[in-house]
Amino acid sequence: MKILLIGAGGTIGTAVAARLEVRHEIVRASRSGAATTVPVDLTDARSIDALFAQIGTIDAIVCCAASAPLCPLDYLTEDFIREGMQAKLLGQIALVRHGLTALRDGGSITLTSGRFDTPLKGSALGRAVNEGLEGFVKGAAPDLPRGLRVNAVSPGWVRETLQQLKLDPTPGIPAQVVAQAYVDAVECSINGMILSPGR
Repeated sequence: MKILLIGAGGTIGTAVAARLEVRHEIVRASRSGAATTVPVDLTDARSIDALFAQIGTIDAIVCCAASAPLCPLDYLTEDFIREGMQAKLLGQIALVRHGLTALRDGGSITLTSGRFDTPLKGSALGRAVNEGLEGFVKGAAPDLPRGLRVNAVSPGWVRETLQQLKLDPTPGIPAQVVAQAYVDAVECSINGMILSPGR
């Protein structure tokens, strides 16, 4: 399969690429547009269209690039909320909408939501975005034409990310475990599912 992987240079994206490229052709994309990737900005529909125009027909789309910031409730502004929604929720919805015509029959789209396993200060916006995205996936799945599928992976804290933040990595899930959930979403026949690795 020819698979578009957005966010291929991140912690999760790197692990996903390592697993998928054993059996598939990977087209890497990122906002930074590094030398080995195709540039894309999920907040800009024209950028998404330009990406698909450049790479042509594909079998699967995997997005590992999305994130929503932590912010205390009393610090949230209209602009901050809008930016948080645009970056992770609306950007991935746009990726689905604009990517449908690039996918071959039976192709798949795998998005990234997220989860907080315990109450966490500053997570109100992140929770709203993640649950909104998961609702979109469940609602969009039966509407997709031509046998196309859409799923989301909902990772908790990733061990390597906690290490980078100089936090206790013990509760984190190894990136390789998280990556396998993306592989399952691509290679299996599931549709409208939220995969939660480590649960």
